[in-house]
Amino acid sequence: MRPLRLPRPIRPSRTLRDVHTRTIAASADTVGALIDRLSGDPDPVFPTPAWPAMRFDRPLGVGADGGHGFVRYRVTAHEPGRRIRFDFTSGSTGYHEAVVRPLGPDSCRVEHVLESEHRLGQRLLWWTAMRVLHCTVVEELLDNIEMAATGRVRTPVRRSPRVRLFNRLLWDRPKAVDLPAEARLARSAFPRTDFQDAWQMALLPGMPTEPEAWEGMLRAAFPVHGRAGGEILLGRDARHLDFRGSILVANGQVTLGTVVRIHHLGGRLYWVVVRRVHPFMARLALRRTHRRLALAVPSAGERERARATVE
Repeated sequence: MRPLRLPRPIRPSRTLRDVHTRTIAASADTVGALIDRLSGDPDPVFPTPAWPAMRFDRPLGVGADGGHGFVRYRVTAHEPGRRIRFDFTSGSTGYHEAVVRPLGPDSCRVEHVLESEHRLGQRLLWWTAMRVLHCTVVEELLDNIEMAATGRVRTPVRRSPRVRLFNRLLWDRPKAVDLPAEARLARSAFPRTDFQDAWQMALLPGMPTEPEAWEGMLRAAFPVHGRAGGEILLGRDARHLDFRGSILVANGQVTLGTVVRIHHLGGRLYWVVVRRVHPFMARLALRRTHRRLALAVPSAGERERARATVE
């Protein structure tokens, strides 16, 4: 009697393919010129500052290495005005590309295709988190193309609660730095300083460069003591210690600095406790304000449209 042969289990394909298309009421040449400016300064297409900007180690072209956020890739094909292909260089094997297909003198179709090979863990991550983020970023990119090319977006994408949550969790965090030399108000606030620190974040495309726009992170708790040279100094004096908070916008960075002068032993005991939570509160205030202002910035397509109107 011949042994019973069980059917070979069907192994699901490890290839993931995701396609987004948009018909734009503008010529392929107009739209292609916009796509060729990806990663440029300014970039009229990629959805910054809500999402990390696309950056490369050289101008956009074959061989350029870079990516956006933690996604890394290299430009492997570039047909100016028609097609750009990016091959992944870390994490997964595959590519994503943008293609512009003419439909007539005043119409074209933009296609974004992602195709990659994923192991089981990567596939789980894709379906639980990365897919919804990827789809949102691509649709916002298409919104920017439509806005920049036509002046309106017929059906703009909306960020779901899950996307907003992931955006908040993945937002950059402040880094510790020395109190900048440009923070002159903070450096000269007291004849003697018993404590100082500073936390810094990069200004993203379109974000305000006036320190007054950032004042809200401390204004509710402390009165203003001075303004000069891109810096606002806030603070309060008390019998146990004096506190100053500095908001400095300079050199493409926003810096939240702190200087403290302690008066007596009671102030030192108080500060021993407070300084344990101070770094957390400073980072939280700066990060929250940074994200709030970034999300309030007009889209890349709107900024491009405004530039074109002025010119």
